[in-house]
Amino acid sequence: MREIFAGLPWWVKWIAVPVIALVVFGGLIASVLGFVIGLLFKLLVLVALVGGLIYVVRKFTSSSSSRGDW
Repeated sequence: MREIFAGLPWWVKWIAVPVIALVVFGGLIASVLGFVIGLLFKLLVLVALVGGLIYVVRKFTSSSSSRGDW
């Protein structure tokens, strides 16, 4: 493989081959990237919801314990 690329001009190695690879695998790369970004967004929403739940539970439990027993 190295011998094949050794005889080619620089623009074939650095421009044409990556462009062809992007055209062939562009849809796959885009779908993987979309999946990863979607997963990170869902993880961020999960962390925010759990943090909000913990905040609300602590706020209500601290205010109910400060009121004293019924």
